[in-house]
Amino acid sequence: MNWAGGFQSSLNFLNHLVSGALIDVAKHLGNLSFRVWEKMKDNVHFSPVILDPNTAYGRLHLSDDLTSVRYGDTKQQLPDNPERNTKYKFVFGSEGFSSGKHSWEVEVGDHPRWRLGLVKESVDRKGELCVSPEFGIWCLLHDDGKYCNGVGKTLKAKKSLQRIRVQLDYDRGKVSFYDPEDMSNIYTHRDTFTEKLFPYFSVGKSADAKTSDIKIS
Repeated sequence: MNWAGGFQSSLNFLNHLVSGALIDVAKHLGNLSFRVWEKMKDNVHFSPVILDPNTAYGRLHLSDDLTSVRYGDTKQQLPDNPERNTKYKFVFGSEGFSSGKHSWEVEVGDHPRWRLGLVKESVDRKGELCVSPEFGIWCLLHDDGKYCNGVGKTLKAKKSLQRIRVQLDYDRGKVSFYDPEDMSNIYTHRDTFTEKLFPYFSVGKSADAKTSDIKIS
């Protein structure tokens, strides 16, 4: 009886030690993660980007939660308000940035035609323009397996990119694109920004692709 009781007491003691050790480790890792997060938070703000339906071209159909967009077969009858893009298949984010660092990710899957980046607030939404920094659009383009920087340069990618991270450093004048799997840089635009910038999206027909919508993570 005493032997059994002593054995049980030893087990309880060991369990107490192991449990205590696990709690300490979890607490340590939790604090470490928090410190890393705090450091990242000071450098880059991960922005919850929501699409602005008042800027959407007529053939662009937005999801109910305003986080994804697809090219539709029919053109919607939408008001020709000043914010709306009526010439090109563009839609902008609802919130603009005029300072700091901001980042968001977009799931593009195997969609064959899309453009992502940032656009200046005063961009011409009704007339002719080129998708380039000269006209106030800093973007990454994808067209049938080829990537382009928006100024006529074809980019080499190691693989077909399923997700894109867009990152803005307003104060240093940088718009960068990354593969979020390994954070390898795809391309960086460098410029001087003088007005508010908005997240920019453009999407074409998905054809036979499995991915019909591009979605903001």
